[in-house]
Amino acid sequence: MSLRDKIENREARIGVLGLGYVGLPLAAEFAGAGFTVLGFDISEHKVAQVNEGASYIGDVPTAELAEQVRSGRLSATTKFDRLAEMDAVSICVPTPLSKTKDPDMTYVEAATNEIARHMHKDLLVILESTTYPGTTEELILPLLSRSGLKVGEDFFLAFSPERVDPGNPVYHTKNTPKVVGGTTPQCTELASLLLSSAIEHIHPVTSTGAAEMVKLLENTFRSVNIGLVNEIAIMAEKLHLDVWEVIEAAATKPFGFMPFYPGPGLGGHCIPIDPLYLSWKLRTLNYKARFIELAAEVNTAMPDFVVDRVAYALNDVERSVKGSRVLVIGMAYKRDIDDVRESPALDVMRLLQARGADVHYHDPYVPELRPQGDAPGASSVELTDEELRAADCVVIATDHSCIDFERVIRESKLVFDTRNATKALGRHDHVVKL
Repeated sequence: MSLRDKIENREARIGVLGLGYVGLPLAAEFAGAGFTVLGFDISEHKVAQVNEGASYIGDVPTAELAEQVRSGRLSATTKFDRLAEMDAVSICVPTPLSKTKDPDMTYVEAATNEIARHMHKDLLVILESTTYPGTTEELILPLLSRSGLKVGEDFFLAFSPERVDPGNPVYHTKNTPKVVGGTTPQCTELASLLLSSAIEHIHPVTSTGAAEMVKLLENTFRSVNIGLVNEIAIMAEKLHLDVWEVIEAAATKPFGFMPFYPGPGLGGHCIPIDPLYLSWKLRTLNYKARFIELAAEVNTAMPDFVVDRVAYALNDVERSVKGSRVLVIGMAYKRDIDDVRESPALDVMRLLQARGADVHYHDPYVPELRPQGDAPGASSVELTDEELRAADCVVIATDHSCIDFERVIRESKLVFDTRNATKALGRHDHVVKL
Protein backbone atom coordinates (compact mmCIF):
# COMPACT_ATOMS: atom_id res chain seq x y z
CA MET A 1 0.00 0.00 0.00
CA SER A 2 1.35 3.46 -0.91
CA LEU A 3 1.93 6.18 1.67
CA ARG A 4 -0.88 8.19 0.09
CA ASP A 5 -3.30 5.28 0.54
CA LYS A 6 -2.19 4.78 4.15
CA ILE A 7 -2.83 8.45 4.93
CA GLU A 8 -6.20 8.53 3.22
CA ASN A 9 -7.28 5.31 4.97
CA ARG A 10 -5.94 6.50 8.36
CA GLU A 11 -3.61 3.49 8.39
CA ALA A 12 -0.40 5.53 8.46
CA ARG A 13 1.50 5.20 11.75
CA ILE A 14 2.50 8.65 12.99
CA GLY A 15 5.50 9.37 15.17
CA VAL A 16 5.91 12.66 17.04
CA LEU A 17 9.39 13.46 18.36
CA GLY A 18 9.17 15.76 21.37
CA LEU A 19 6.09 15.78 23.61
CA GLY A 20 6.11 19.39 24.78
CA TYR A 21 3.89 22.40 24.06
CA VAL A 22 3.94 21.62 20.31
CA GLY A 23 4.31 17.87 20.11
CA LEU A 24 1.67 16.66 22.56
CA PRO A 25 -1.19 18.77 21.11
CA LEU A 26 -0.19 17.67 17.59
CA ALA A 27 -0.07 14.02 18.63
CA ALA A 28 -3.49 14.37 20.23
CA GLU A 29 -4.96 15.87 17.05
CA PHE A 30 -3.57 13.07 14.87
CA ALA A 31 -4.96 10.48 17.29
CA GLY A 32 -8.30 12.28 17.33
CA ALA A 33 -8.34 12.09 13.53
CA GLY A 34 -8.12 8.30 13.70
CA PHE A 35 -4.40 7.63 13.26
CA THR A 36 -2.27 5.43 15.48
CA VAL A 37 0.24 7.79 17.04
CA LEU A 38 3.44 7.07 18.96
CA GLY A 39 5.08 9.93 20.84
CA PHE A 40 8.84 9.88 21.42
CA ASP A 41 10.60 11.72 24.22
CA ILE A 42 13.78 11.39 26.26
CA SER A 43 11.82 12.23 29.42
CA GLU A 44 10.64 9.04 31.10
CA HIS A 45 8.32 11.16 33.26
CA LYS A 46 6.50 12.65 30.25
CA VAL A 47 6.24 9.28 28.56
CA ALA A 48 4.80 7.71 31.72
CA GLN A 49 2.24 10.51 32.08
CA VAL A 50 1.09 10.16 28.48
CA ASN A 51 0.75 6.38 28.83
CA GLU A 52 -1.30 6.95 31.99
CA GLY A 53 -3.57 9.36 30.08
CA ALA A 54 -2.53 12.31 32.26
CA SER A 55 -1.97 15.57 30.41
CA TYR A 56 0.71 18.00 31.57
CA ILE A 57 -0.09 20.53 28.81
CA GLY A 58 -2.99 22.90 29.50
CA ASP A 59 -4.20 22.88 25.90
CA VAL A 60 -4.69 19.09 25.95
CA PRO A 61 -7.56 18.10 28.29
CA THR A 62 -6.75 15.05 30.40
CA ALA A 63 -10.12 13.48 29.62
CA GLU A 64 -9.45 13.73 25.88
CA LEU A 65 -5.92 12.36 26.22
CA ALA A 66 -7.06 9.52 28.45
CA GLU A 67 -9.71 8.46 25.92
CA GLN A 68 -7.15 8.35 23.10
CA VAL A 69 -4.76 6.30 25.24
CA ARG A 70 -7.54 3.86 26.25
CA SER A 71 -8.52 3.45 22.60
CA GLY A 72 -4.95 2.50 21.68
CA ARG A 73 -4.62 5.36 19.23
CA LEU A 74 -2.00 7.20 21.32
CA SER A 75 0.98 5.99 23.32
CA ALA A 76 4.51 7.15 24.07
CA THR A 77 7.98 5.68 24.35
CA THR A 78 11.62 6.50 25.05
CA LYS A 79 12.76 3.75 22.64
CA PHE A 80 13.76 5.47 19.41
CA ASP A 81 14.33 2.20 17.54
CA ARG A 82 10.54 2.14 17.14
CA LEU A 83 10.94 4.91 14.55
CA ALA A 84 11.42 2.04 12.10
CA GLU A 85 7.69 1.27 12.49
CA MET A 86 6.55 4.78 11.52
CA ASP A 87 5.17 5.92 8.16
CA ALA A 88 5.43 9.63 9.03
CA VAL A 89 7.39 11.50 11.67
CA SER A 90 6.97 15.07 12.95
CA ILE A 91 9.96 16.67 14.67
CA CYS A 92 8.76 18.94 17.50
CA VAL A 93 11.89 19.40 19.59
CA PRO A 94 13.22 22.64 21.15
CA THR A 95 15.34 25.11 19.19
CA PRO A 96 16.91 27.34 21.87
CA LEU A 97 19.68 29.89 21.54
CA SER A 98 23.22 29.28 22.73
CA LYS A 99 24.89 31.57 25.28
CA THR A 100 26.24 33.59 22.34
CA LYS A 101 22.68 34.04 20.95
CA ASP A 102 23.36 31.66 18.05
CA PRO A 103 20.91 28.91 17.04
CA ASP A 104 21.35 25.72 19.05
CA MET A 105 20.38 22.92 16.68
CA THR A 106 21.48 20.14 19.04
CA TYR A 107 17.96 18.76 19.59
CA VAL A 108 16.95 18.94 15.92
CA GLU A 109 20.17 17.26 14.81
CA ALA A 110 19.85 14.53 17.45
CA ALA A 111 16.23 13.84 16.43
CA THR A 112 17.16 13.72 12.75
CA ASN A 113 20.04 11.33 13.42
CA GLU A 114 17.63 9.01 15.23
CA ILE A 115 15.30 9.07 12.20
CA ALA A 116 18.25 8.54 9.83
CA ARG A 117 19.26 5.41 11.73
CA HIS A 118 15.83 3.93 11.02
CA MET A 119 15.16 5.27 7.50
CA HIS A 120 13.04 3.26 5.12
CA LYS A 121 11.24 3.85 1.85
CA ASP A 122 8.04 5.91 1.79
CA LEU A 123 8.83 7.69 5.06
CA LEU A 124 7.48 11.24 5.42
CA VAL A 125 9.43 13.56 7.73
CA ILE A 126 8.03 16.96 8.74
CA LEU A 127 10.09 19.42 10.76
CA GLU A 128 7.86 21.59 13.00
CA SER A 129 10.52 23.22 15.21
CA THR A 130 11.05 26.90 14.47
CA THR A 131 14.42 27.52 12.85
CA TYR A 132 16.37 29.66 10.38
CA PRO A 133 15.61 29.58 6.61
CA GLY A 134 17.60 26.79 5.02
CA THR A 135 17.60 24.35 7.94
CA THR A 136 15.45 21.68 6.31
CA GLU A 137 17.52 21.41 3.15
CA GLU A 138 20.94 22.32 4.56
CA LEU A 139 20.85 20.25 7.78
CA ILE A 140 17.99 17.73 7.71
CA LEU A 141 18.14 16.61 4.08
CA PRO A 142 21.86 15.66 4.01
CA LEU A 143 21.50 13.61 7.22
CA LEU A 144 18.49 11.68 5.87
CA SER A 145 20.06 11.26 2.42
CA ARG A 146 22.98 9.29 3.85
CA SER A 147 20.69 6.27 3.60
CA GLY A 148 21.00 6.40 -0.17
CA LEU A 149 17.27 7.06 -0.52
CA LYS A 150 16.24 9.91 -2.81
CA VAL A 151 14.05 12.71 -1.53
CA GLY A 152 10.78 13.16 -3.40
CA GLU A 153 10.88 9.58 -4.65
CA ASP A 154 11.99 7.22 -1.88
CA PHE A 155 11.25 9.47 1.11
CA PHE A 156 9.55 12.82 1.63
CA LEU A 157 10.65 15.88 3.59
CA ALA A 158 8.78 19.07 4.50
CA PHE A 159 8.73 21.95 6.94
CA SER A 160 5.54 23.08 8.66
CA PRO A 161 6.03 25.68 11.41
CA GLU A 162 4.14 25.30 14.67
CA ARG A 163 1.66 28.01 15.57
CA VAL A 164 0.97 27.17 19.19
CA ASP A 165 -0.47 29.90 21.40
CA PRO A 166 -0.69 28.38 24.90
CA GLY A 167 -3.88 29.25 26.74
CA ASN A 168 -5.68 30.68 23.71
CA PRO A 169 -9.38 29.82 24.26
CA VAL A 170 -10.29 30.25 20.57
CA TYR A 171 -7.40 29.06 18.42
CA HIS A 172 -5.71 25.73 19.03
CA THR A 173 -3.84 23.20 16.90
CA LYS A 174 -6.86 21.95 14.94
CA ASN A 175 -8.38 25.28 13.87
CA THR A 176 -5.20 27.34 13.38
CA PRO A 177 -4.28 27.44 9.66
CA LYS A 178 -1.02 25.59 9.02
CA VAL A 179 1.65 26.48 6.47
CA VAL A 180 3.66 23.69 4.84
CA GLY A 181 6.44 23.61 2.25
CA GLY A 182 8.19 20.52 0.90
CA THR A 183 11.59 19.84 -0.59
CA THR A 184 9.83 18.78 -3.80
CA PRO A 185 6.24 19.25 -5.02
CA GLN A 186 5.53 15.60 -4.15
CA CYS A 187 6.81 16.24 -0.62
CA THR A 188 4.53 19.26 -0.26
CA GLU A 189 1.55 17.29 -1.54
CA LEU A 190 1.98 14.35 0.83
CA ALA A 191 2.75 16.53 3.85
CA SER A 192 -0.33 18.65 3.09
CA LEU A 193 -2.45 15.51 2.76
CA LEU A 194 -1.32 14.22 6.15
CA LEU A 195 -1.71 17.52 7.97
CA SER A 196 -5.11 18.21 6.43
CA SER A 197 -6.33 14.94 7.97
CA ALA A 198 -6.05 16.51 11.43
CA ILE A 199 -6.00 20.29 10.86
CA GLU A 200 -8.81 22.29 9.30
CA HIS A 201 -6.90 24.53 6.89
CA ILE A 202 -3.54 23.94 5.20
CA HIS A 203 -1.69 26.61 3.23
CA PRO A 204 1.04 25.11 0.99
CA VAL A 205 4.02 27.23 -0.11
CA THR A 206 6.58 26.49 -2.79
CA SER A 207 9.57 25.50 -0.65
CA THR A 208 10.78 24.60 2.80
CA GLY A 209 12.67 27.91 2.89
CA ALA A 210 9.47 29.88 2.32
CA ALA A 211 7.71 27.97 5.12
CA GLU A 212 10.66 28.58 7.46
CA MET A 213 10.60 32.29 6.63
CA VAL A 214 6.84 32.52 7.24
CA LYS A 215 7.25 31.57 10.90
CA LEU A 216 10.09 34.03 11.40
CA LEU A 217 8.11 36.83 9.72
CA GLU A 218 5.17 36.18 12.06
CA ASN A 219 7.28 36.37 15.19
CA THR A 220 9.51 39.19 13.96
CA PHE A 221 6.38 41.23 13.22
CA ARG A 222 5.33 40.86 16.85
CA SER A 223 8.81 41.38 18.28
CA VAL A 224 9.41 44.60 16.35
CA ASN A 225 5.98 46.05 17.15
CA ILE A 226 6.26 45.14 20.82
CA GLY A 227 9.72 46.71 20.82
CA LEU A 228 8.23 49.86 19.30
CA VAL A 229 5.44 50.13 21.86
CA ASN A 230 7.85 49.36 24.72
CA GLU A 231 9.97 52.29 23.58
CA ILE A 232 6.82 54.41 23.32
CA ALA A 233 6.15 53.49 26.98
CA ILE A 234 9.61 54.75 27.91
CA MET A 235 9.02 57.95 25.93
CA ALA A 236 5.60 58.44 27.52
CA GLU A 237 7.08 58.11 31.01
CA LYS A 238 9.66 60.79 30.23
CA LEU A 239 6.88 63.01 28.83
CA HIS A 240 4.65 62.34 31.88
CA LEU A 241 1.96 60.76 29.70
CA ASP A 242 -0.17 57.65 30.24
CA VAL A 243 0.94 55.23 27.50
CA TRP A 244 -2.21 53.11 27.99
CA GLU A 245 -4.45 56.12 27.36
CA VAL A 246 -2.46 56.96 24.23
CA ILE A 247 -2.71 53.41 22.84
CA GLU A 248 -6.43 53.17 23.62
CA ALA A 249 -7.08 56.42 21.76
CA ALA A 250 -4.92 55.42 18.78
CA ALA A 251 -6.78 52.10 18.56
CA THR A 252 -10.02 53.95 17.75
CA LYS A 253 -8.62 54.54 14.25
CA PRO A 254 -10.45 51.96 12.06
CA PHE A 255 -7.62 51.62 9.51
CA GLY A 256 -3.83 51.73 9.38
CA PHE A 257 -3.25 50.98 13.08
CA MET A 258 -3.05 47.77 15.10
CA PRO A 259 -2.66 48.08 18.88
CA PHE A 260 0.27 46.41 20.62
CA TYR A 261 0.83 46.75 24.34
CA PRO A 262 3.94 47.31 26.46
CA GLY A 263 5.00 45.04 29.26
CA PRO A 264 7.91 44.00 31.45
CA GLY A 265 9.63 42.30 28.50
CA LEU A 266 9.16 39.37 26.15
CA GLY A 267 8.50 35.80 27.25
CA GLY A 268 7.79 32.37 25.87
CA HIS A 269 9.87 30.47 23.38
CA CYS A 270 8.82 32.19 20.17
CA ILE A 271 9.01 35.98 20.21
CA PRO A 272 12.17 36.53 22.28
CA ILE A 273 14.12 33.82 20.40
CA ASP A 274 12.85 33.11 16.89
CA PRO A 275 13.66 36.49 15.26
CA LEU A 276 17.28 36.04 16.39
CA TYR A 277 17.43 32.89 14.26
CA LEU A 278 16.73 35.10 11.26
CA SER A 279 19.24 37.78 12.23
CA TRP A 280 21.89 35.06 12.77
CA LYS A 281 21.22 33.62 9.30
CA LEU A 282 21.51 37.06 7.74
CA ARG A 283 24.80 37.72 9.53
CA THR A 284 26.21 34.68 7.71
CA LEU A 285 25.27 36.52 4.49
CA ASN A 286 26.98 39.73 5.66
CA TYR A 287 23.71 41.56 6.33
CA LYS A 288 22.61 43.13 9.61
CA ALA A 289 18.92 42.71 10.45
CA ARG A 290 18.67 46.10 12.12
CA PHE A 291 14.98 46.12 13.08
CA ILE A 292 15.27 42.69 14.72
CA GLU A 293 18.37 43.56 16.71
CA LEU A 294 17.05 46.95 17.81
CA ALA A 295 13.74 45.44 18.92
CA ALA A 296 15.63 42.76 20.86
CA GLU A 297 17.71 45.46 22.53
CA VAL A 298 14.65 47.44 23.63
CA ASN A 299 12.66 44.40 24.75
CA THR A 300 15.58 42.88 26.66
CA ALA A 301 16.03 46.15 28.58
CA MET A 302 12.41 46.29 29.79
CA PRO A 303 12.92 44.35 33.07
CA ASP A 304 15.60 46.90 34.03
CA PHE A 305 13.19 49.71 33.16
CA VAL A 306 10.48 48.13 35.32
CA VAL A 307 12.82 47.74 38.29
CA ASP A 308 13.99 51.35 37.93
CA ARG A 309 10.35 52.48 37.96
CA VAL A 310 9.66 50.35 41.04
CA ALA A 311 12.65 51.97 42.74
CA TYR A 312 11.34 55.45 41.89
CA ALA A 313 7.85 54.52 43.17
CA LEU A 314 9.30 53.24 46.45
CA ASN A 315 11.46 56.35 46.74
CA ASP A 316 8.34 58.52 46.43
CA VAL A 317 6.96 56.87 49.59
CA GLU A 318 10.34 57.19 51.33
CA ARG A 319 11.38 53.57 50.95
CA SER A 320 14.51 52.15 49.36
CA VAL A 321 14.52 48.98 47.29
CA LYS A 322 17.05 47.46 49.65
CA GLY A 323 15.19 45.98 52.57
CA SER A 324 11.74 46.42 51.03
CA ARG A 325 9.41 43.47 50.79
CA VAL A 326 8.20 43.13 47.20
CA LEU A 327 5.47 40.77 46.04
CA VAL A 328 5.52 39.92 42.33
CA ILE A 329 2.17 38.71 40.99
CA GLY A 330 2.59 36.32 38.09
CA MET A 331 5.65 34.37 36.94
CA ALA A 332 4.20 33.01 33.68
CA TYR A 333 5.07 35.04 30.59
CA LYS A 334 1.37 35.67 29.88
CA ARG A 335 -2.00 35.24 31.54
CA ASP A 336 -3.69 31.97 32.45
CA ILE A 337 -0.84 29.56 31.60
CA ASP A 338 1.99 27.88 33.52
CA ASP A 339 4.76 28.60 30.98
CA VAL A 340 7.72 30.50 32.46
CA ARG A 341 10.09 30.07 29.50
CA GLU A 342 11.99 33.34 29.00
CA SER A 343 9.46 35.05 31.29
CA PRO A 344 10.45 38.66 32.04
CA ALA A 345 8.97 38.27 35.54
CA LEU A 346 11.94 36.04 36.37
CA ASP A 347 14.30 38.86 35.40
CA VAL A 348 12.30 41.41 37.38
CA MET A 349 12.47 39.17 40.43
CA ARG A 350 16.22 38.58 40.02
CA LEU A 351 17.00 42.28 39.50
CA LEU A 352 14.99 43.28 42.57
CA GLN A 353 16.81 40.67 44.63
CA ALA A 354 20.16 41.97 43.33
CA ARG A 355 19.20 45.41 44.67
CA GLY A 356 18.55 43.95 48.10
CA ALA A 357 14.77 43.56 48.06
CA ASP A 358 13.05 40.71 49.89
CA VAL A 359 11.09 39.30 46.94
CA HIS A 360 8.20 36.83 47.03
CA TYR A 361 5.83 35.80 44.27
CA HIS A 362 2.29 34.57 43.77
CA ASP A 363 1.20 32.61 40.72
CA PRO A 364 -1.63 30.06 40.89
CA TYR A 365 -0.31 28.40 37.71
CA VAL A 366 3.33 28.22 38.87
CA PRO A 367 3.44 26.78 42.39
CA GLU A 368 7.20 26.19 42.28
CA LEU A 369 10.16 27.81 40.53
CA ARG A 370 13.11 25.54 39.89
CA PRO A 371 16.62 26.87 40.56
CA GLN A 372 18.12 28.44 37.43
CA GLY A 373 21.79 29.34 37.29
CA ASP A 374 22.61 31.42 40.36
CA ALA A 375 18.91 31.97 41.14
CA PRO A 376 17.56 29.74 43.93
CA GLY A 377 14.23 27.99 43.67
CA ALA A 378 11.10 29.54 45.19
CA SER A 379 7.50 28.70 46.03
CA SER A 380 4.37 30.70 45.35
CA VAL A 381 2.86 32.36 48.42
CA GLU A 382 -0.86 32.58 49.05
CA LEU A 383 -2.39 35.88 47.94
CA THR A 384 -3.88 36.67 51.33
CA ASP A 385 -4.80 40.11 52.63
CA GLU A 386 -1.95 39.76 55.14
CA GLU A 387 0.56 39.04 52.34
CA LEU A 388 -0.62 42.08 50.39
CA ARG A 389 -0.45 44.33 53.44
CA ALA A 390 3.02 43.08 54.33
CA ALA A 391 4.43 44.05 50.93
CA ASP A 392 5.99 47.49 50.53
CA CYS A 393 5.27 47.15 46.81
CA VAL A 394 3.19 44.74 44.73
CA VAL A 395 4.38 44.32 41.13
CA ILE A 396 1.80 42.97 38.68
CA ALA A 397 3.91 41.10 36.12
CA THR A 398 1.20 38.77 34.77
CA ASP A 399 -2.50 39.63 34.64
CA HIS A 400 -4.04 36.20 35.33
CA SER A 401 -7.82 36.46 34.98
CA CYS A 402 -8.39 34.49 38.21
CA ILE A 403 -6.74 37.18 40.37
CA ASP A 404 -8.93 39.73 42.15
CA PHE A 405 -7.03 42.90 41.30
CA GLU A 406 -9.63 45.03 43.06
CA ARG A 407 -8.59 43.32 46.31
CA VAL A 408 -4.93 43.73 45.38
CA ILE A 409 -5.43 47.49 45.09
CA ARG A 410 -7.54 47.71 48.23
CA GLU A 411 -5.11 45.84 50.48
CA SER A 412 -1.77 47.04 49.12
CA LYS A 413 0.32 50.06 50.11
CA LEU A 414 1.84 50.49 46.63
CA VAL A 415 1.07 48.73 43.33
CA PHE A 416 3.18 48.83 40.18
CA ASP A 417 1.09 47.55 37.27
CA THR A 418 3.08 46.47 34.19
CA ARG A 419 0.08 44.95 32.37
CA ASN A 420 -2.71 47.52 32.82
CA ALA A 421 -4.52 44.83 34.81
CA THR A 422 -6.14 47.54 36.95
CA LYS A 423 -7.53 49.48 33.98
CA ALA A 424 -11.20 48.92 34.83
CA LEU A 425 -10.73 49.88 38.48
CA GLY A 426 -10.17 53.59 38.03
CA ARG A 427 -7.30 55.78 39.17
CA HIS A 428 -5.71 55.36 42.58
CA ASP A 429 -2.90 57.43 44.08
CA HIS A 430 -0.97 54.34 45.18
CA VAL A 431 -1.18 52.56 41.79
CA VAL A 432 1.65 53.30 39.34
CA LYS A 433 1.44 52.00 35.78
CA LEU A 434 4.15 51.17 33.28
